[in-house]
Formats: sequence, structure tokens, C-alpha cells
Amino acid sequence: MSVPSLSQQDVEALREDTPGVGQLIHFNNAGTGLALAPSLNAVKQHLDLEARLGGYEAAAHASADLDAFYSALAALIGGKPHEIAYVENATRAWDMAFYGIDFREGDRIVTGRAEYVSNYVAFLQMKRRKGIEIDIVEDDASGQIDLKGVKEAIGARTRLIALTHIPTFSGLINPAEEVGEIARAANVLYLLDACQSAGQIPLNVGEIGCGILSGTGRKYLRGPRGTGFLYVSDAVLDQLDPPFVDLQSADWIDEASYELVPHARRFETWERYVAGQIGLGVATGYAIGFGMERIGNRVCALGAYLRSELSGLSDVTLHDKGRRKGGIVTFAVAGETPAQTKARLSAAQINVSVSNASSARIDLPHRNLDAVVRASVHAFNTETEIETFVKAIGKLT
Repeated sequence: MSVPSLSQQDVEALREDTPGVGQLIHFNNAGTGLALAPSLNAVKQHLDLEARLGGYEAAAHASADLDAFYSALAALIGGKPHEIAYVENATRAWDMAFYGIDFREGDRIVTGRAEYVSNYVAFLQMKRRKGIEIDIVEDDASGQIDLKGVKEAIGARTRLIALTHIPTFSGLINPAEEVGEIARAANVLYLLDACQSAGQIPLNVGEIGCGILSGTGRKYLRGPRGTGFLYVSDAVLDQLDPPFVDLQSADWIDEASYELVPHARRFETWERYVAGQIGLGVATGYAIGFGMERIGNRVCALGAYLRSELSGLSDVTLHDKGRRKGGIVTFAVAGETPAQTKARLSAAQINVSVSNASSARIDLPHRNLDAVVRASVHAFNTETEIETFVKAIGKLT
């Protein structure tokens, strides 16, 4: 099977900028993408600058690089630089938006079975605090969120549609654009968790129709750990009140008053991982340079190739769902637990992860699954690595 979209020269360039590929096969990009040399170098250089000049002075010296972060992230998702906030991770970015909504007793949240654990426990906390209700829309026959069900779930008290674009525990790519059309028609706030989709597939907030989007640096963008971002559209900015503020997010007007800054940076804090922000900006620019359409096509094609090859093994059961699938592939091997499969692959210098039911209470148990092995490919991975991986799985069966 031929995997299109990037030339052999492109793939070689990606691998040259990925030092770890010579040491192992990394199929855990949904956990952390294998470090990207230009981003890593940018982080190291800024840390060295801090050591020489001092932290404040180094940040002032790097002001253009810090500004470049906002332009790069805006270009990645089709927003405006002032609609981007730098946040220390995707969960905290999502939290800054979610906890900024003034929920009232009886308000309802519409979501699906792919929702991420940290998001769902936040729903439960808000239910305990404020008395909101959670409407879970079932999957359709393909395994994606049922669009008819989303429409039917929206009522007079619906305050938010919250959707995980690509769940961490299956190959599904949810129909974010179609959900956006429903949200626009109903005039309901729409929050998209793009933690796994940012850097894996193209994103355009205008086409998706979400007012809020959160993402991470460490996964498919291959930026530093401890970095993330939040997009808040100008159109919905005043519908959110940051759950906490500081001198970055607000101006202290006088002894008795303050004003929030007039853009998405009201969701930031002044103290931050400056080197990480620079590194994430570099990683994002790197992805844009290759073209997200081309990267996304390759990632999805590699995922399809891996599923095809695994389907030929009699003792392997695939557990992906959805009409559209990406680079995350989930499966189980007969006769051993996913944790045992992961351990055996690790001994062969192959990185995968395990998704447990404890992180997917409204999905995996619903499918009678306790856990699945998660193999997640990126554009720098190769067909040869997939073939080596499948042979290694075959030896386990």
C-alpha cells in the first residue's frame, strides 16, 4: 500500500529533524510527539539566554519570538492572533473557557461519548456545584456522534455544546464542522477540544464554527511539554468571564476596579514557561511550513495502512470507530492484556500506550472494553516501521 501526500524527500527531512527516530519506533504521538529538533533547540537557546541575562531580560530580548507564537497558532487554526491565548496545557486552556461560563441551575451541556476524562469530570463538578444537567448524545451506526441526536438534544436550557474532536481512545475523527452548523443554527456556545487534532489534521475555526477551541503543544504539534493554547473568538469573548485573573489578564484601574484586557489574553497568566511558548511557536510554524493538508493526509493514510495490516492478524481485534479515522489506532491482542502487549512492544523498542476504561467511562465500558492498546502514528513514521510493528505483534500471538 502506498501512502501519498509527502514525498520521500519530505519524510526524510521530517526524520532528520526528529532525533529519536534512530533509537526506536515511536507510535505514541497521541501521548507526546517525538521531539522536534528546531523546537527543542529554540527552547534550549532561550534557557541559555535566561541563564546569561536573567529571566525578565531574556523575555524582553525574545519579544518578537513570543509574538510569533500568536501569529503561528492563529495561522494554524484560521483565527486572529489576538484570539489566541498561551496556556500551560490543553486541559487548563479548556478549563479557562469552561469555568468562565456563568452556568445557572438547570442549564444543560450537550456532549458525546468521545468526551475526554478531564472534560467530563469538570461537567460533573459543575453539576455538583451549580445543578446543571449533562445530555450525552449517542453515537450513530458508524461510531461518530449522531448529528440528528445533537439537534434533538438542544433545548431552551442548552448552554453549551462540548465536543472532543479526536478522542484519545479510538481512531475516530468526530464531524466537528457539522456540529458547528448545528450550534450556529441554534445560537449555542460551542467548545471544541482539539488536543489530538491540532497538528494531526487541518483545522479552520471559521469552517468548524466553534467559538472556543483548546489544544496542546506536546502531541501532534511536537512542541514542548507544559505548553498549550486557547482560541476564543471575538464573537463570544464577552460571554466568558475568566475564572481567575492577574496582571496579565486585567488592568487595575483604581483601588476599587479593574478591566479585563480586550482580547483572548484575558485567559493567560503573567508568569509562564517562556521558553516553552517560543518552542511551541517554532513547532507550529514548522508544521505550517510542510502544510497541514499534506501532513494530515499522510497521518490518516498511515493510520489506515496500520489498520489494514493489523486486520490481517487473526488474534488482533481492532476497536476504532467512526466514518472518518485518523492516525490513532486502537486494538487488543487475544490472550494478553493491553498492558502486557505494551510491555512486550517496549522491550522491542516500540512505543505505544494503553487507554483504560477509567479514562473513558462513557465509551469503553459501553463497548464492553476494559482497555485497548493505542498506537498513534505521525507523518515522520514510515511504512517500514508499520511493517516492523505488525511483525512484532504477530510474534506475540
